[in-house]
Amino acid sequence: MKHTALWVAAVLVTVSTIFSAQAQDQQRIRCIAFYNLENLFDTIHDQGKNDYEYLPDGGMHWTSMKYENKIHNMAYAVSQLGTDEDPRGAACVGVAEVENIGCLYDLCAETNSKYGRAYKPILLEGPDRRGVDVGFLYDTTAFRPTKVAGYELHAHYADGGVIKTRLQLLVSGYMYDDDHRSIVRDKIHIIVNHWPSRYGGELSSRPGRDSAAMLCLQICDSIYKKEPKAKIIIMGDLNDDPYNHSCAEVLNAKKNREEVGSQGLFNTMWQRLDNGVGSLAYNGGWNLFDQIIISEPLLNEDINSGKWYYWKPQIFNKPFLTVQEGKDKGTPLRTHKGGAWQNGYADHYPTMIYLLRKK
Repeated sequence: MKHTALWVAAVLVTVSTIFSAQAQDQQRIRCIAFYNLENLFDTIHDQGKNDYEYLPDGGMHWTSMKYENKIHNMAYAVSQLGTDEDPRGAACVGVAEVENIGCLYDLCAETNSKYGRAYKPILLEGPDRRGVDVGFLYDTTAFRPTKVAGYELHAHYADGGVIKTRLQLLVSGYMYDDDHRSIVRDKIHIIVNHWPSRYGGELSSRPGRDSAAMLCLQICDSIYKKEPKAKIIIMGDLNDDPYNHSCAEVLNAKKNREEVGSQGLFNTMWQRLDNGVGSLAYNGGWNLFDQIIISEPLLNEDINSGKWYYWKPQIFNKPFLTVQEGKDKGTPLRTHKGGAWQNGYADHYPTMIYLLRKK
């Protein structure tokens, strides 16, 4: 009886695998990802930027060797995004904590030459006090951008000081079909964010992130005025968790899809955090600041329409991105820790969603 039970189990697994393969064969898959690259600075001073810590004679002793290793590590990580479901990797990757477009050109060059990708970068310089920006990588065989715009946050700290932070980067465009020649006439709007930090405490710094959420809503409203059924993806390091005020109240991004009304927002990451999975570790616990929030038209697209619709989320917490021993075991393997060079990746895990389209 024991051997019979094992044989039946094996048959069930085989049937399940075949069914899954057949189901995937009926669908196109695209991955959309976000990754905070943790201080991707080059070794040259940019006029007007506070990049002195990341110069060869700066506090991090940021040499060409360290920069090249950082590019090498991040290129491998970017090349692996989405490959659990699609060997072609991510179609689009929003990124944060990048000094300039040159860093992204270096990253794309290595990712493309070593791992067979076809990424191009987008970055608009913003007023951030440290000189870092958000950016966007897109696979030229998978996505065609038609609009790029940057939106500056005008907000103040509690003491009246001006918040100098990253632009919110809007990239709109179309997904290519699998033959790389035709385009599914189904536009996607992606807003890449890196909201004000929690410097000084979560409560005292909350107004800055609430203001960032309001700006993001204004961008969504401007898109909806032209396209009432717009498919919008809000992604980024929001420096808040899904249940915090900026996300749950200002954006009103819901945890459960049945709660999402017309032109409402669904937080694809909230239930992942409820299950104890985060994107960064702090003081022995997990946060999920790296969020991906989608609009109702993308969430509720008819699966038989032949257009893109939301499938599922993923936190890309792979072993190669993770500390394997010591007191930090199980947390992201960083570039630096306590000022010491770790030759790692970043202090955040990438997050992503998958879209499907019926053939």
